[in-house]
Amino acid sequence: MAPYLNALAGSVTAISQDGEDATREFVRQMDIRFPVERDPGFEISKKFGVVTVPTLYVVDDQDRVVRAEPGFDKAALNEIAAMLGHGPVASPYDGAPASKPGCSSRHLEAHTEDASAEALDLHSKRGRTASVIEVDEDAVEYCYRVFGDALPVVPPTVERVEAMIGGLDPREVIARIPPCYGEATVEKLAANAVMAGCEPKMMRVLIPLMRAIADERFNAHGVQATTHFAAPLIVVNGPVRAELGFHSRQNAFSNVARANSTLGRALQLVLLNIGGARPTGIDMSALGNPGKFSYCIAENEEENPWEPLHVTEGLTKDQSAVTLFAAEAPHGVSEHKSRTARGVLKAIAYSLATVWSYRACLTFEAIVVLCPEHVRTIHRDGFSKKDVREFLFENTGVPLRCYEEPGEGVEQRTMYKEIFIDGERCYQKFRAPESIKIVVAGGTAGKFSAVLGSWSTGPRGSQMVTYPV
Repeated sequence: MAPYLNALAGSVTAISQDGEDATREFVRQMDIRFPVERDPGFEISKKFGVVTVPTLYVVDDQDRVVRAEPGFDKAALNEIAAMLGHGPVASPYDGAPASKPGCSSRHLEAHTEDASAEALDLHSKRGRTASVIEVDEDAVEYCYRVFGDALPVVPPTVERVEAMIGGLDPREVIARIPPCYGEATVEKLAANAVMAGCEPKMMRVLIPLMRAIADERFNAHGVQATTHFAAPLIVVNGPVRAELGFHSRQNAFSNVARANSTLGRALQLVLLNIGGARPTGIDMSALGNPGKFSYCIAENEEENPWEPLHVTEGLTKDQSAVTLFAAEAPHGVSEHKSRTARGVLKAIAYSLATVWSYRACLTFEAIVVLCPEHVRTIHRDGFSKKDVREFLFENTGVPLRCYEEPGEGVEQRTMYKEIFIDGERCYQKFRAPESIKIVVAGGTAGKFSAVLGSWSTGPRGSQMVTYPV
């Protein structure tokens, strides 16, 4: 936002909800060229009824709001620039996304007497791989306090970090990590990988994973700042699964393999330490998600009779890949009695109907993780992966009788498509079959599959991204 507002200097005044030192450092780092005033008691925020930060307000000579635009939107910026007598300030091809949601205004948060956090220096060219600590302070306890996430970490000593870096250039910037867009150099990534317990060979996957998390289509800024449950789920495909020891069978979502657990945790530590998404600050999730410790699975391609996820997303079967999906926690689906594809998929459709909120439709996606036993039943009845998606799409809906009382999703019902499911009038849950992603994972014994709902999707939400390794 700041570079665009610099072009409107002379017509813009910014209001900061941060402390004096943090505001001064932000102005310095962002090279802000317009006035920035502080709002220490949030009186200005309360006066304007700010809900989202940032919000742009256009006010007239009597301080009346002429226009309010929450979040970041290039089209709105250009329209406001025109209102102020300026030409366009945002180009569609300048490397920034078309739009981004904002965060909750700080005056709406619960406040304590705790001291303010130090301003983050997210743009230094070298990571701090070794710190000077007091002689009587334990290195593990120090790292837990300064760098960790609420679990102990491996101290990132110079020797460990150098071993993790290998022959790579430690100064190379791989990505800028949302939500605060700190520069993820190879050295900083290596330090976080060490803390997570990764083996050096994991850098091969961690580096493309960082490019995926910084992809504007995924919108990690919104995922990390939302009050929703979502956490970045990693799905690993291709030969790298066996080469690095990723697990895809029983306990696929559990703590069964070092590769899954440490890659997932490395991502979360990077989001904390480089991206600045701490659950006591920017991360505003109301309840959170256990996946924010580690959320990484591999597809069980050996038990998958169809093309795996990365092939569906445009890569070749012999490529390795990582996929990111902003996912809720898994919702288990038990179906041990049905002997037909239709019976298994109907059970899954009922669970899909509850994604996000039961009566809300259209604005989200889902991953269906099919266990091998269910896959065998479905495939035996001649269903392709496309058939599975289309069946679930056509048979997932919410009965019209559920909309008789006010509730989430009711106000939007005029946008929903009415269909019949088993003779009952329903609103169709998803926008298209492609909104339902199919992954095969889990052990060969037990007819338990899972549904994972998404955060908001589309241009202002989060889209699934797949990167080659």
